[in-house]
Amino acid sequence: MDDTDRELLALLQEDAAQPYASLGKSVGLSAGATHERVRKLRERGVIRRTTVDVDPAAVGQGVLAFVMVDSTAWMGDKADDFAAIPEIQEAHVIAGAASVLVKVRTGTTEQLQDVLRRLYAIDGVSGTQATVSLETFFERPVSPGVSPRVD
Repeated sequence: MDDTDRELLALLQEDAAQPYASLGKSVGLSAGATHERVRKLRERGVIRRTTVDVDPAAVGQGVLAFVMVDSTAWMGDKADDFAAIPEIQEAHVIAGAASVLVKVRTGTTEQLQDVLRRLYAIDGVSGTQATVSLETFFERPVSPGVSPRVD
């Protein structure tokens, strides 16, 4: 991946609906060459999907919580169980006191409580610790740029 690919990724993350001609003009390529580069980024799995950024509160999903899931067993093979709970947006196996970290969006705290009940129904789950977000300052997409220097 070169600097042009990184520029294209940054532009697409800002607005994935931009025409190839506009993207190409921004990076100094023709529309055809831009289309080919984007196609190759998709083929290589760099671009996993194209999506729309929806305001959660506008669609009734204003409650955001991060839940640490404790367990009595290895949870690495339970991805399907977590994915079966539609309110879970992300699930990560983690190192530390808990086994899994999940990001949950619901419309009400009562719905969050129901999600916690369903988490307990997953075999091996022994506890949860939920932290409700009061405000989101920002959420960043993955930066396609060069990794920051560490001195």
